[in-house]
Amino acid sequence: MNTIPAAAAPSETQWVLTLSCTDGPGIVHAISGAVVAAGGNIAESQQFASADTGSFFMRLQVEAVAEPETFEARFAEALAPVTERYRMSWRLDTVGRPVRTLILASTATHCVNDLLYRGRGGQLPIEVPLILSNHETVRDIAEFYDVPFEHRAIAGADDKAAFEARVLEAVAEHDIELVVLARYMQILSPGLCEALAGRAINIHHSFLPGFKGANPYKQAHRRGVKLIGATAHFVTTDLDEGPIIEQDVVRVDHADSPRELTQLGQDVEARVLRHAVRSFAENRVLADGARTIIF
Repeated sequence: MNTIPAAAAPSETQWVLTLSCTDGPGIVHAISGAVVAAGGNIAESQQFASADTGSFFMRLQVEAVAEPETFEARFAEALAPVTERYRMSWRLDTVGRPVRTLILASTATHCVNDLLYRGRGGQLPIEVPLILSNHETVRDIAEFYDVPFEHRAIAGADDKAAFEARVLEAVAEHDIELVVLARYMQILSPGLCEALAGRAINIHHSFLPGFKGANPYKQAHRRGVKLIGATAHFVTTDLDEGPIIEQDVVRVDHADSPRELTQLGQDVEARVLRHAVRSFAENRVLADGARTIIF
């Protein structure tokens, strides 16, 4: 049995383990045993058993108590028989590592600015090597944050195909882990949706499913709504119907003009997208069929 010296200080580096498998007895015990066998300590633990799908989900943050420089290799080795026994899908990452993120934009600036501001300030663990846009509008924001910017106009089907080809090229070129549609107002082709499955997040300017299409805040104003909101979801071939990651609303009333509703809505959009991106970057999002488990 491995023993850990009582005087050993925890490592500053922590690792995050996420996993899913068919639910059953003994899973938590087996994972905890692997942590101890590798010389680690569990700093954070969350788990969920889905009655709908019969699946088990878990997220652990683990710190090394001894020999942190070799802990990751030891931990992966100790996990191997457990993950094989339970046929787990699993991922081991470093806590706080910036996720390489490609931003797609159009004319709206609020979401792009918020992501770059939070990233620069250390509030959002992302690294943005490139912004691709079909309009020039956010170029000055990209330049302010010293992020490379490419403009590729879309005037027809050929332009759209070329833009999407560049997206895939950039994903490979920059080792992109996450693509964020920061109010990118183009519908992705089925081929691109499939290529980016599980790693592309869109922000929809509505508390789904209401007010799809153009001018949602004018629609909301005409209907006299009392709540407006935003939804961040994974991109799928079903328009605006991908698994939801984050949602929020703000209360409004009859005195708010369409312009005021737009301003309030943009604040919600930026906040919801930021939270969704943070959850993804921190390995807190796990897929459970058509929905997500957020730890």
